[in-house]
Amino acid sequence: MKVGIIGAGAVGSATAFSLIMTGTADKVVLIDVNHTKAEAEAADIAHAAPFASAGKIYAGNYKDLSDAEVVIITAGANQKSGETRIDLLERNVMIFKDIIPQVVKYAPNTILLITTNPADIMTEVALKLSGFDNRRVIGSGTVLDTARFRNLLADYLGVSTKSVHADVLGEHGDSEVLIWSSAEAGTLSLEEYAADVGKVLDEDKKAEINEGVVRAAYKIIEGKGATAYGIAGALTQICRAIDNNDHSILTISSHHKNVESVENVCVSLPTVVCRQGVYHVISPKLSSEEHAMLRQSAETMKDYTTKALEMINCS
Repeated sequence: MKVGIIGAGAVGSATAFSLIMTGTADKVVLIDVNHTKAEAEAADIAHAAPFASAGKIYAGNYKDLSDAEVVIITAGANQKSGETRIDLLERNVMIFKDIIPQVVKYAPNTILLITTNPADIMTEVALKLSGFDNRRVIGSGTVLDTARFRNLLADYLGVSTKSVHADVLGEHGDSEVLIWSSAEAGTLSLEEYAADVGKVLDEDKKAEINEGVVRAAYKIIEGKGATAYGIAGALTQICRAIDNNDHSILTISSHHKNVESVENVCVSLPTVVCRQGVYHVISPKLSSEEHAMLRQSAETMKDYTTKALEMINCS
């Protein structure tokens, strides 16, 4: 599998490293406006590759995206002190107006995988700028948030993360929705399993876990300046699902005509992912409270998306 990565910052380089070391990609091209940095990151990863796989990585330009099955976009501005979300959004929309046409020119058949924040909105921006079919423009969505949720639950319940089934839907951000009503450990609801092993899973504990998931990125950024490894793992998982064509169900973000009566918006829902990108979107079973929260999340994304699409038509 050949993967192009636009942006050689913390997320882009960590993702390249993950793709090569896991053998998910046998060829990775790293592109950045700072070509010297891209070359250095590629060389460093190339020196590690012999310990894990025969994958090749190199710094390149947009022409090198030819035949890439997936192009991951991590490039974007970081939010500055005192800067609003809309300020950040405008800067990243302008960056995408430069990047996306170049990707389309040299890799017209690729799948676009967006992780630049605000990720759901930028996924919709990429869709409009590329003119690609909805199935071929996806966002990393809440794949990472879902992993964080399962990790905290598994930690508390004393089981493997692979034995916990629980999703986070909606925005990749503050309005995301942790789905408790259908979460399971084995064939038992989380409450049933917690009672079985003598753990308390009351509303206070749920609120603590909810806070741990929603605030995870803030805590990491406060401590080290940026998140990288978690999102790299999520992007690798998505690429693996595409390459293997294994129809994995992942909580990626994609364009939906209608989510809880909110039209034409990108948010995360359980989605079957295959070689063509989106294969099928699942309508999850939710409680009435979760339905309301998902609608609120979709409305939030719709408001910002409308502003972002207006920016595309400016200048």
